[in-house]
Amino acid sequence: MKNILILLPLLALSACGPGQPAPMDVIPTQAQVRWQQMETNMFVHFGPNTFSGKEWGDGTEAEDMFNPTAMDCRQWAATAAAAGFKGIIITAKHHDGFCLWPNPVSTHTVAQSKWMDGKGDVLKALSEACKEYGLKFGVYISPWDRNDPHYGSPEYNDVFVKTLQSALGDYGPVFEQWFDGANGEGPNGKRQEYDWPLFHKTVRSLQPDAQMFSDVGPGCRWVGNEEGCAGRTNWSTLNVEGFSPGAGSPPVDTLNRGNRHGQAWIPAETDVSIRPGWFWRESENGRVKSLQQLLRIYYESIGRNSLLLLNVPPDTRGRIHEADSVRLREFRAALDEIFAKDLAADALLEASAKRGNRYKAANLQDGKYDSYWAVPDEERTPTLTVTFPEERTFNRVLLQEYIPLGQRVSSFAIDVLSEGQWKEIAAETTIGYKRIVLIPETTTQALRIRITGADACPVLNNLEIYQDRIYKDIATASEYQTGTVHPATEAQTLDLGGVKDIRGFRYAPIYRGEGGVITRYRLEGSRDGRRWFPIREGMFGNIVNNPIPQDVPLRDEVQARYLRLTPVETVPEGSYGIAALEAL
Repeated sequence: MKNILILLPLLALSACGPGQPAPMDVIPTQAQVRWQQMETNMFVHFGPNTFSGKEWGDGTEAEDMFNPTAMDCRQWAATAAAAGFKGIIITAKHHDGFCLWPNPVSTHTVAQSKWMDGKGDVLKALSEACKEYGLKFGVYISPWDRNDPHYGSPEYNDVFVKTLQSALGDYGPVFEQWFDGANGEGPNGKRQEYDWPLFHKTVRSLQPDAQMFSDVGPGCRWVGNEEGCAGRTNWSTLNVEGFSPGAGSPPVDTLNRGNRHGQAWIPAETDVSIRPGWFWRESENGRVKSLQQLLRIYYESIGRNSLLLLNVPPDTRGRIHEADSVRLREFRAALDEIFAKDLAADALLEASAKRGNRYKAANLQDGKYDSYWAVPDEERTPTLTVTFPEERTFNRVLLQEYIPLGQRVSSFAIDVLSEGQWKEIAAETTIGYKRIVLIPETTTQALRIRITGADACPVLNNLEIYQDRIYKDIATASEYQTGTVHPATEAQTLDLGGVKDIRGFRYAPIYRGEGGVITRYRLEGSRDGRRWFPIREGMFGNIVNNPIPQDVPLRDEVQARYLRLTPVETVPEGSYGIAALEAL
């Protein structure tokens, strides 16, 4: 693909001369455009959960649990750079409250652990490694804190502000502040009333160019799932009035698609893990996503006007596991091969309309980000014809809008010349920063792009055409594809056939959470099926957004023939799906 040049300051656009299209009512900031141009970043989930095997820790984990044996942030950065990532975002504080830096307002940090005799600082090590490898540095800081005694009271907001000040003030530039909207029950039964305006003000004062992520931005938004899939229709604008992060967010289908004519520019970020879970588990070393799965995610995120944030979790050594790094090298090599030769580079481009010579169709081929094809204001449905010197075979068409002037195109179609007649082979909706259309393998000497709907005169700055010989359209499969759906009042009983030593259990919802999921549970055991004893009560962390099998270890081994899992809370209310209940 063509190199992306540095965006000219938007203030300079007014000096470009007469005839320039007027910007839309809602446009991105310069920082938001630079953020979108990064395209792929690496997420790093690391903390006590790495060592406990949990998705969500409960805050009672001993600080000494965090004890990587050979941590090397330079290895993380080298892996990310080799894979083509532009930045790394680290889970500096997850819901368990453990801080990967010596946070002065917490007693649940690396400073209280035996790792490096309490003198370690993951944020310092990673920020320095990112600088060395030319990567940008970002932080995830969950406002939910299952350890801090102030959580659930007004005082906690001040504690959290001091946490932000510590993490954002001492480690250099931060390109993204990732806010998780989770808000669990506090130790006194209260939910925390987060002071989001105060949190945002704090971030802006310390890192004015950092994009703030949440369900409602203000810098970028959650895409509405953790499967790596942005909507085929994906507007970078979103209506935010009356909504808030977490439980008060817009519906997930709205997050996935955005809002046409939305109130604010809040583009989608697609976060997905290279493994089934977000934190490293040895049991998942053989379940790293395949190359085909990663390519599908690429096309359904970056190829649908979204940034891709791919999670690659370090193991208990504090290093990216070999299975992950090998797959990332394969992924990078595949992308380099797929996008090595732009078949449109020497084609003749002819437009049905243009806005003078300055905004001619040939600008789509010059590799300059701030150079674009535009048409008169009254023209909303122009066509662009691409004629090759000879017949060429291809199956990918890449288009880009010049988003500093807004997102305009609402629908377009692609035609090919076949036996002297134009034949439509694809019809899509939005374009945005980047759209990659997967079409059937086609051989022709001419291609036509028809803009069939736009909210203002279309402004496109790039067209590329490729032949992808690697990706095969795959159907996602799961060993937990099927199961049964039950009312939330119904418990599940497992007969082990005899009294067994039980170290834990596994609950597997149906693939993609069909029928609902259990979020809070009660587990009991019995040796005879009549007399039951309590084993554990708890919650399945993040199972709504990422409905994968959850393994729950027990603190103490128990002996039982029967296990009974009773739903305490389900999402949605009233039912849940179950594909498996197993003893470990």
